[in-house]
Amino acid sequence: MAFTRKILGHGIGLRTKHFAQHLAARPPVDWVEVVSENFMAPGGRPVAVLEKVRRDVPVVLHGVSLSIGSTDPLSESYLGQLAELAGRIEPAWISDHLCWGSHGGRYAHDLWPLPYTEEAIRHVVARVEHVQEVLGRQILLENVSSYVAFRASEMEEWEFLAEVADRADCGILLDVNNVYVSARNHGFDPHAYLAAVPAARVGQIHLAGHSDKGRYLLDTHDHEVPAPVWDLYRETVLRLGPVSTLIEWDDNVPPLERLVEESRRATAIEAEALAPPFRRAVP
Repeated sequence: MAFTRKILGHGIGLRTKHFAQHLAARPPVDWVEVVSENFMAPGGRPVAVLEKVRRDVPVVLHGVSLSIGSTDPLSESYLGQLAELAGRIEPAWISDHLCWGSHGGRYAHDLWPLPYTEEAIRHVVARVEHVQEVLGRQILLENVSSYVAFRASEMEEWEFLAEVADRADCGILLDVNNVYVSARNHGFDPHAYLAAVPAARVGQIHLAGHSDKGRYLLDTHDHEVPAPVWDLYRETVLRLGPVSTLIEWDDNVPPLERLVEESRRATAIEAEALAPPFRRAVP
């Protein structure tokens, strides 16, 4: 099955701090992304806000607990709740992370990288196929930021990501900030990463801020997108064309107006990059 990219424009995350404003008026953005787990329980104010927002703009479900790379069995209860939420909200798509975060039935509430091996590819692909069968749709998997690497890895991260997406027939949520953070932490070329990602599989982009800890960068999502990440975003747009793009700002969340301003900057950069005589760098 081919992957079909949906172009929604530029969006922001739905955050508790902004609930009242979202209830009062249509958000001044093209679309909104929500953390799936925050809305799985039926009823309550979060669900009421989400239902109102969904009447106004498209919504994307972005999960953090699928743990697609874990050796624990997939949680059928979790998948059932996710499918039920998707049935109620009718999201534009559903995404999660290409990582693991659980072991022995316990969740670490973190996004840990995988060893980039053929064995891991086969393991993840089988699990993605099951998830997509349960949900009745293709999902998107996001590249995570990382701070350690496995000696057992047999390939580069971008090769692993491309192989999983191709064999599982799923999409890619390309987090440009995570590419930059991991490139700095591990010493690889972020431009080589972006050039190797299969363009036809990229369905969404994430942009966010990170913190410089001296010896490494930490993916904190607690301030505006820094200049090097904007530069990589421009390069990505030149290569891929328009891709639905989201500003992630999860800590020290600013007023809604500031978040919208950051999203509009992404809109302006995309428009500038795609202005005539635009020539996409890949087919």
